[in-house]
Amino acid sequence: MFDISALKEMKLSELQQIAKAAKTIKFTGVKKEVLIANILDFQKSLAAENVTEEKAIPVADADDTAKRARIVPAKKPANPKIKAKVAVEKEEQVVEKDSEKLDFPAEEVVAKEELKAENEAVAVEKPKAVKFNKATYEKKIALKKDKENKDAGTENPVAAEGKQEDAVAEVVAPAAPQKKINPNQQNKQNPNQQNQNSNQNGNQNPNQNQNPNFKNKKNNNFRDSDFEFDGIIESEGVLEMMPDGYGFLRSSDYNYLASPDDIYLSTSQIRLFGLKTGDTVKGVVRPPKEGEKFFPLVRVLKINGHDPQVVRDRISFEHLTPIFPSEKFKLAERDSSISTRIIDLFSPIGKGQRGMIVAQPKTGKTVLLKEIANAIAANHPEVYLIVLLIDERPEEVTDMQRSVRGEVIASTFDREPQEHVKIANIVLEKSKRLVECGHDVVILLDSITRLARAYNTVQPASGKVLSGGVDANALQKPKRFFGAARNVEKGGSLSIIATALTETGSKMDEVIFEEFKGTGNMELQLDRKIANKRIFPAVDLTSSSTRRDDLLLDKDTLQRMWIMRKYLSDMNPVEAMEFINDRFKKTRNNEEFLISMND
Repeated sequence: MFDISALKEMKLSELQQIAKAAKTIKFTGVKKEVLIANILDFQKSLAAENVTEEKAIPVADADDTAKRARIVPAKKPANPKIKAKVAVEKEEQVVEKDSEKLDFPAEEVVAKEELKAENEAVAVEKPKAVKFNKATYEKKIALKKDKENKDAGTENPVAAEGKQEDAVAEVVAPAAPQKKINPNQQNKQNPNQQNQNSNQNGNQNPNQNQNPNFKNKKNNNFRDSDFEFDGIIESEGVLEMMPDGYGFLRSSDYNYLASPDDIYLSTSQIRLFGLKTGDTVKGVVRPPKEGEKFFPLVRVLKINGHDPQVVRDRISFEHLTPIFPSEKFKLAERDSSISTRIIDLFSPIGKGQRGMIVAQPKTGKTVLLKEIANAIAANHPEVYLIVLLIDERPEEVTDMQRSVRGEVIASTFDREPQEHVKIANIVLEKSKRLVECGHDVVILLDSITRLARAYNTVQPASGKVLSGGVDANALQKPKRFFGAARNVEKGGSLSIIATALTETGSKMDEVIFEEFKGTGNMELQLDRKIANKRIFPAVDLTSSSTRRDDLLLDKDTLQRMWIMRKYLSDMNPVEAMEFINDRFKKTRNNEEFLISMND
């Protein structure tokens, strides 16, 4: 007998099993609460029937039943068929009582105690009917079959077939409540999903619910349950859209290239949240089903660090208003060096700066880029820093990853040009999406010359070739990359500091540099002559400057820098750098250096 608290703790599938065993309770398409009420009503009616049956049995019948029980083994009936028929009827009664016991064990215990209290004679007979020994019962059935086969010659074959069917039914009857195979049970194509539609019968798991202790699994040992991994794993990645409308979340561990860690996003999810290529999506994933290759995204938690409902109404990057940089990066405070202090005064970098470091080979541009990255990361933790290395040496990539506190995305020179282009595009799109959501992003690119070479290799031939073998349309995409840097009005900012190679002996590099010359609003010139003197940073101070630096420097500092530049203009680049380098080594910060100018 189940009470209401035990029924409420059960699952819907277990309640359906109980209703199925009762044979009179409708359970298809019924809610859990209604099914619990039906089971309780059925138990009450069943208990009432048992009480009425017990009252209806007279005391005198006990003697009669005892007499009939003694007559069966003592006297043999004239016709053996009658004996077989009586035995079959008794066996059916035993089976019915046994099935009732298996379905509702609590009811049988209560009924047995009541019968024992009312009548001892009936109580002696009842345990024989309730206690069911399967081995003994099968032995009796086998003996009965042998006896029927011997008498088959005199019997009607139709009647014999009917008896065999009865025997088969008797054999199947006690086995059914033990297996409890429900054809309308859950359809489990995936162990991680439970489809409780009772009409889907085709893909039923044959190992399901064959435990006879299925109902009492809360109190007994648990069966080997299917583990639920849905909602456990949270993952994050950058969205790359496919031409068919769906997309994948790429991992930065694989430099945003195709990898086993990719997470699948359906077309409906992309449309629902208004996602674009480059969106940083964080969400919950589930294991792939049978036939699936990737981990699908189940639920979206964050998009670019914001709530999905907020991101849906964002303004596109192309429609944001670009303005001059007005907030300067503090490069001369924590984790500063002489290089960053010089840059902070002579060519300051602001949020939204489009800067270019023009360098000859072996002038220390990569080291200078690393020092700028560490200074920005230390003084501006709110900035999202990306170091993009294109066509670089592998050892330089490893050194940058270990020494820079930021995201380092690299494509070494042994990779295909298509990979260089793909990585650069995803990094640019990711930065645009972050700026749309109000973030400040800094990209340090090394180098834009090699990126333009990769675009030139990938670009289909247009038929018009410039000097140096550069296609006429090949420089359009690297220009779009470099031109994306801007300070957005009432929003975020995208700063790009890129290095450009000059005097490499390649005509192509000269053409690329000439195309980018004048596109930036900050330029830092490195001189090979200064580097040969082993003076670092090898900055040509007279040629390095920032457009509209009056928006970045305060008035007093600006006046002092005008005086300093006027004083350095009479020197050559090597002398000027030697003078400034000595002064900076003697002072602790830039304020102290500006005060020492009065001496």
